[in-house]
Amino acid sequence: MPAIVRKSIPAVVETRREILHAVSWHVRANIWSPPADVYETDESFVIKVEIAGVRDEDFEVAVENNLLMIAGYRPDQNERRAYHQMEIMFGKFELTFELPTHIEMENATAQYKDGFLMIVFPKKSANHNEVK
Repeated sequence: MPAIVRKSIPAVVETRREILHAVSWHVRANIWSPPADVYETDESFVIKVEIAGVRDEDFEVAVENNLLMIAGYRPDQNERRAYHQMEIMFGKFELTFELPTHIEMENATAQYKDGFLMIVFPKKSANHNEVK
């Protein structure tokens, strides 16, 4: 199961800045974003990402200051082929999400199963802000 790693926001922002500065039309085609669902339930805020074919050790989940970044690599099979249709992306991928402030970051869970990464952030309870 992947761990949610906390990074300092300057490191995340600098990494993102380096990627954006290095991107040209040629490189941009090699960085893709997997499909993701972001939704809320009464109890939690959920991010579900489809990244089939990726091993746990091939992606990273980092959170800092309500910014979630998921990055990794899906390898291509190095076989010689004559494609008739090609829609399955491979190579480096990256997603970034802004998280709401009403979640309990320290109780977040992440599970990678059947090609889906699901990250669940419980919502703060209504009495969480009360002074004791």
